[in-house]
Amino acid sequence: MTYLRTLLLLALLAAFPPMSTDMYLPALPMLQAIWGVDLATINLTLVLFFVAFSVALLAYGPISDSYGRRPLLMIGIAVFVTASLLCGMAPGVEYLIAFRILQAFGAASASALSMAIAKDLFLARERQQLLAHLGVIVALAPMLAPVVGGWMLKWLNWHWIFFIQALWGVIAWIGVLRMREPLQKKVPASIGQIMGRYVRLFKNRRFMTLNTLMALSMMPVFAFIAGSPSIYMTHFHLDPQWFGLLFGSNALALMAGAYTCSRLTRRMPGWPLMRAGFVGMSLGGLVIWIVGSSGPLRFAAGMFVVTYCIGMTRPLSNNLVLEQVDEDVGTASSLLIFLYFVAGAGAMALISMNWPDRMRVIAVLAAGSGVLMLSALLWMAHHWKGVLKAVQ
Repeated sequence: MTYLRTLLLLALLAAFPPMSTDMYLPALPMLQAIWGVDLATINLTLVLFFVAFSVALLAYGPISDSYGRRPLLMIGIAVFVTASLLCGMAPGVEYLIAFRILQAFGAASASALSMAIAKDLFLARERQQLLAHLGVIVALAPMLAPVVGGWMLKWLNWHWIFFIQALWGVIAWIGVLRMREPLQKKVPASIGQIMGRYVRLFKNRRFMTLNTLMALSMMPVFAFIAGSPSIYMTHFHLDPQWFGLLFGSNALALMAGAYTCSRLTRRMPGWPLMRAGFVGMSLGGLVIWIVGSSGPLRFAAGMFVVTYCIGMTRPLSNNLVLEQVDEDVGTASSLLIFLYFVAGAGAMALISMNWPDRMRVIAVLAAGSGVLMLSALLWMAHHWKGVLKAVQ
């Protein structure tokens, strides 16, 4: 496959999580009213999706190291398509929660193995550029998905949101069908050997420390995803179409940040960009704390700063984590994204609690994440020789 075709296919696969969540966010207040449930209950369709998604990630990576990326992708995406159709026909919140868990098990294959395929096909410097380009394209999904979802609520109904997700899965399945197996050397393994791969990774102090830190840095985004329908549509009384546009502005910020990363890393090392990004996250959190509650545009402006900085640092962070391993790449890729979504599920559960001001919770997460990341990486740069080599 050419670079462009590979990039587009990986973008389809990597976009499964935002397409599976962001498109139906505008429908959450409506479903909450239709089924007569509280915010914490309806948000279980998000929280348990990410819990199941995270657990499934742990299986797909190591199994794909043994049996190849392509067959697992085809099975996983088929599960996703089936579950999406079932979600669209769910008669109640309990059914939707159950079908969303099934949908997560399918979506996890695409997300986990897209990173592994990038590692299979590209060397470190070229992979860094690929991940930056991928970040730009994938950012279109959370930018467009809530807008599409909002207009579907206006012209059709919430059922069609999940039917469109099923169509996305069908297109991705066809792309994988046409792809050659990217893994050159398969390593057959028993369950015990698979567990051994995870044990090796857990003993890799640099990999686990960086992976955990990068996961924590994503908590503001996940808290925003779960809290934004309540903030924009319940607190600020915006309609689903305006919600989609303001939510999409954050996806635009992610894309702009990733684009900035892809351009600047051609002429400078990534470490200065990471430092600037983590400082920017803290400043964005401070803006939300001070003025976020006074209007939707001011809150959106603060979140734009936070998500722009995350978009700029995430490709560098992912590459930095993957550079800490030379084998068990599929397993490492799964563990990387697993920790992202475990932290994300925790952030979603946190924001779903009965807070007097959810915007300030997001502000604390953003400012705290920026300070934590910058402090930890500065410490590592002085105490762990060569740990930041991939971004210097």
